[in-house]
This record gives sequence, structure tokens and C-alpha cells, in this order.
Amino acid sequence: MLPGGRGTLFLVATPIGNLEDITLRALRILREVRLIAAEDTRHSRTLLDHYQISTPCISYHEHNKLARLETILEALSLGNVALISDAGTPAISDPGFELVQACLAAGYTIVPIPGPSAPIAALVASGLATQRFAFLGFLPRRSVERRTLFADMAELTLTLICFEAPHRLLDSLADMQAVFGDRTIVVAKDLTKRFEDLRRGTASDLISHFSTQRPRGEYTLVIEGRPPGEHKRDRNRLQASAHTGEPPTEAEIAGRLRLLRDQGFSGSSAARAVARELGLQKSVVYEVWLSLGAGE
Repeated sequence: MLPGGRGTLFLVATPIGNLEDITLRALRILREVRLIAAEDTRHSRTLLDHYQISTPCISYHEHNKLARLETILEALSLGNVALISDAGTPAISDPGFELVQACLAAGYTIVPIPGPSAPIAALVASGLATQRFAFLGFLPRRSVERRTLFADMAELTLTLICFEAPHRLLDSLADMQAVFGDRTIVVAKDLTKRFEDLRRGTASDLISHFSTQRPRGEYTLVIEGRPPGEHKRDRNRLQASAHTGEPPTEAEIAGRLRLLRDQGFSGSSAARAVARELGLQKSVVYEVWLSLGAGE
């Protein structure tokens, strides 16, 4: 606890499955703090009871996180508080971001207690490049929004990581194949749990597998970045255009828009993606979209 009675907020990583995957420091902090803010107190009780931790808990989850801010800030005025999520590191696709901001604004110290993280666990076991990566969190629920996101990421050579629910896994794999092509993907299921499984293959391999094996459990996906040689011809043409000052032709713009239209993109999403790719204004690209007779 800081001088003057001001507490510290500890962001404590907890196991993503196996209860043994918690650090000694995390156990000590959970025992010593004045209060634990847990995403689901009933879920967290399994962990706390296992290690005989009797620290008082309050719930702090997606639906009450704003209402709980004052309660937690008041507790911090009296002592230290720990924040834990149901699994893994708080504030990574879990509640915590708003609380961290509020505590910083109020002048409290934030201390991370590192530990389990499903995205990192999946990445290091994937066999894909680990030097540079991007975490996308939970994928959008609607196909058109997923494809727009993937289009934004399509030119990146870094590895991509995301979460997906079992009932949307097949659809998301199909969207990845449509936008990324047949890249290598690793689908990690129930990491550190009894039925942990890491399945590697191309998008088409995985679609074939999960079409006959119903997805069950919690999934983390690791996706290969754009291979260095992919779209090389297009990039060279665009670079040449930049040097000569010649803009892409309307036929080239229309060709890209037709591809996205066939993949289910809306006019606005397709125009935005192509405008970003070619360095054009969206309104110019959208005019070409309308000329295709594709509607809005």
C-alpha cells in the first residue's frame, strides 16, 4: 500500500484451464489484498477455494463494470485491490480497461501480475512466426463485418491471433479462406485443459475437418500472415504507378470491387477496402462500385 493510505490495483493473471498455472506471486497478492474484483465470483471461487484464499470478492463484469467503478475506487482509498477475470489476463478481451483508466485518472498505481494468456500460449505452440503479431480479440458476429476486418488485415505479413465461438468457427474459417486464400491456420481448442487440441492446416483442410467434427469448446486461432510473394505483381504495379504518377485504371478498381462483391462485401465496405489498398478516396471508388450496378 502506498503512503497516505492510497492502494494499488493489481491486474492478476489466472489460469486459463489448469489450476496449477498460477504464479506464487499471484497467490500471495490474492491473499494480501483488501478486495478481489472478479469477473464471475462463482467461477473464481473454484480457484480461490483450491488455494484456500478467503479474501472478500465482488463481481466486476461486462454488465456492471461502469457501476462498480466507484465501489472499487473507494476500496482503493483504504487498501490494495486485485482484479481477476474468469481466465487469463484481465483487460485482454475481458473487463478491466475502463477500471484501469479510472484508477490512473484518480492517481492510483497499476501493477500487472503476469501469467497465463491464451493468445500467447496458442502463438508459441503454433509453429507460425512469433516475431511480429497482432491480436484481433473476438471476431465480429456477422460475416460481412468479419470479411471487412480480414480485408483490412490481408496485406499484413505478421501473424494474426483471434478468439472465436464454436458455433461460428466454420463460418469464420470460410471467411478467412475467401479473403486470405488458403493460408496456414492453427486452431487451438481448450488450451491447458483435459481435451486440449491444436490442429494445424490450411483453411480448406480445417473447413473439411470441422464440417464432419462438430466444434466444441473454446477456440483461439492463429493465422499465417501474408506470404512475402503473395500479390507481388499487384504491389509492383502500384509502386510503378506511384513513381510515374499514373493512378490505377477504372478497370483495375472494378476488378477488385467485383472480387469483394462476390465475397459478400457491402458497397461501403468494399469501397473502403479498395480505397485503402490503392491509396484513393473512398468516394471515387464508390462511384465505380455504383457503375457495376451492384447497388448499395
